[in-house]
This record gives sequence, C-alpha cells and structure tokens, in this order.
Amino acid sequence: NDSSSGYWPYTDDEDVRYTGVPWCAPVKIKHGHVSCQTPRGEHYKNVLGTRCKIRCKTGYEMHGSSEILCMASKQWSGNYACREVRCPKLAMPSNGGYKCSDGSYFNSRCQFFCSPGYMLRGDHSATCQSSRTWSGGNSVCVDVDPPVIKCPNIKEKTAEPGKLTAKVTWDTPEGKDTADGILTDVILKGKTSGSHFPEGNHKLSYTVFDRAENKATCRFNVRVRVRRCTPLSVPDNGWIKCDSAGDNYGATCEFHCLGGYELRGSAARVCQFNMEWSGLETSCAPMNINVGVRSAAALLDQFYEKRRVLIISAPSAANHYYRFQMTNLQHVQCGLDLRHVTVIELVGVYPAQIGRIRHRLIPPGLALQLRLLLQLSQNSFSMVLLDKQGVDKQRYTFPITAAEIFTTTDTFPLRAEEAILQKEAGQSC
Repeated sequence: NDSSSGYWPYTDDEDVRYTGVPWCAPVKIKHGHVSCQTPRGEHYKNVLGTRCKIRCKTGYEMHGSSEILCMASKQWSGNYACREVRCPKLAMPSNGGYKCSDGSYFNSRCQFFCSPGYMLRGDHSATCQSSRTWSGGNSVCVDVDPPVIKCPNIKEKTAEPGKLTAKVTWDTPEGKDTADGILTDVILKGKTSGSHFPEGNHKLSYTVFDRAENKATCRFNVRVRVRRCTPLSVPDNGWIKCDSAGDNYGATCEFHCLGGYELRGSAARVCQFNMEWSGLETSCAPMNINVGVRSAAALLDQFYEKRRVLIISAPSAANHYYRFQMTNLQHVQCGLDLRHVTVIELVGVYPAQIGRIRHRLIPPGLALQLRLLLQLSQNSFSMVLLDKQGVDKQRYTFPITAAEIFTTTDTFPLRAEEAILQKEAGQSC
C-alpha cells in the first residue's frame, strides 16, 4: 500500500485490475504543455491516480484547473484550457485613432494615428503583452499646425481733390484652421478698413489664433498717393496764401502784392489732376499810374479794386493846413502802403493848379477835373478818402494824424482780411 505517497487513493481491498493501464482520456492541451506523475511510474500518463500539472505558453493563460487528477470515474478532476491573453481595450486618443494587427489579443500591435491638422505626441504604437497590459499607449494628438490666413492684395488709393488722405476699404480676411476649423481670435495691427489713411505706405497685418493657441500672420500694404504740383514760388514784393497742403491736387493758391505793386498774371491758381497749375505765372510789378489819361474818371479807374486813394486839396503850397498834413504823412509811407493807400495832392488855384502822385505830376486840366468830380473847393483845404471800389468814405476840412487815417482805413471792407494775410506773410512796419 503506497497511499501515503498521495498518488494512490484506493485501499488494498479495491480491485487493482486497473493498475498500470490507461484509465482517463489522454491529456491534450493546445497552446500549453503538461507534465504528469503516475502513482508507480507507469508507462501511460493517464492511469488511475495520475496527477498532471498544466502550463500555458507565453501569451496564453489558464482557464480552469492548473492541476488535475485521474479519478476512478475515468474523468479528470477539472476542466482546463489555455486561452490567448487579451488586453483591455486601448483608450482612443482625441482627434485620432489606432489600427491593430490582431485586436486586443497577445502580441497584437496597434499603430496610432491623428486626424489631419494634428500631430502625434507620445507612443507611436502599443503591443499587447502577456501580462495583459499594453507596452505603450500614452499617446495624444495635438494641434500643432498653425491656421491659414490670406491678406488682401496691396491697396493703392489716390487722395480726392483738396484732400491729403484717402478712405481705404477691404474685406476682412477669413482664416482657416486645419485641425478643428475653429479660430478663437483675429487681431488687426494697423488702421481698420474704411479708415482715412494719410499719404505714404502703411504696413498692416492680421494675426489669427486657433484653440491650441497656434497663430498665423499675414501682412499687406496700403499706399496712399497725393497728386502734387511743383510748389509755386512767392512773387517778389508779394506773398502767397494756399489752402490744403499748398501743392496737392485741388489746392488753391491766392497771390497778393505789397502796397505800390500790382498783380500781373493770375490772382489765383489751382493744382489740377494732371499735376499742372491752372492760369498764368504770377508776379508783382511796380504800380504804373498813367497820368496822361483824358478824364479824372479814367485816372481813378486805375486804382479800382487795387488801391485806396487819399486826395488832399489846398489853395497853395503855403497853406498852413496843407503843410501840417504833409509833414504828418512824411514818415508813414510804410503804413500807407500796408493799407494800400495812394496819396494824390491837388495844389493851387486854376489855371496855376497842379497835381502830384508821389513824384509824378498831373496836368492842370486833369487836376481841375478831379476837383470837379469829387466836389473839392480850390479855395480851402479839404481831403477825401476813397475805398478800393472808389466809394467816398470820409471827408475832412482840417488836417488829421496818420494814426486817425490808419484807424479809419482799418474799418473799410476787405481790410480786416488783408491784415490777417499780411500778418501771416510777415508783412508789417
């Protein structure tokens, strides 16, 4: 009796006819191997009382009993099978996926991939191991591709007449994201569409961001052109006043002459689209009064809209009022010229009377006509002040100071505007 060894479960009085002969079905194990121990070292490994240990190959795991015993019922004491190891399902990376060679079974190799616009970070593949774990799988798909944006083409604009800026408009570019198609921000650097741009080249850019904070920038230029004429020269003995920039398309320049000078050419010129000035070249020529005319009216017509006239009439050069008046005006010629005032003297009694404009003599007949036209007595001192339209503005029967003449003249039409222009041009006494 060898029952103490653990291999023989029967007593001596039991039938021993079955000792040493096959009893249970042979042990066959797929994807594994078996090692059996018989009670007395019999040839057959499936005799009554045989104990078998089952081991699975790498990549397979035991399902059932790993150790079995051949029982008297001719059955083994348990079920057994080696089944292929299966790993848990792999986590699918966001915005990507994987392809496996054999699902989640042992030795299956899974390759990770990402959707367009994304890049794989981490493991590129994972293999199912015998330990039922994956060899990798820490994979993420990240958006590394910057979005795409296309700026408008260069914008060129010419300023309107009289303007130094131009309104420029364009369509805001639409960016595209290669990954999820979502943009979080579009930032413009520079003036917005519809703004007025000054002359010159202006650089602008648009920058777009996607949800992964990738950015893309495009750039474009806005060019504003101002059509310009060659700047006009200031005439000698005169000045010029222009609006706008003074030389741009649509700008108007007005010319003015100093006292004692008259305008020749165009009083105003405009910068045209062809970048040429309208009108004729302007100059200021010394005023040349023709004293050889036939009538007083013809003489005064020469001053019309150009000069104011102060006519002083006295019966003789020895007249006390006359001498006082002329002495008073002797040192204020600059103030008179600044106010465009010409002094005409009528002295004496017909037929011995004579007229004078500064150093030019007026014939006696013309001097008489002037007195008659302006109703000036030849027997007493008198003065009359005419404005540029020839209107009789003020009469005096006694001498007055230069300051009074200036004060009165400064109240005349156009004089206030003249004074502003002269101040701007730096003309003063």
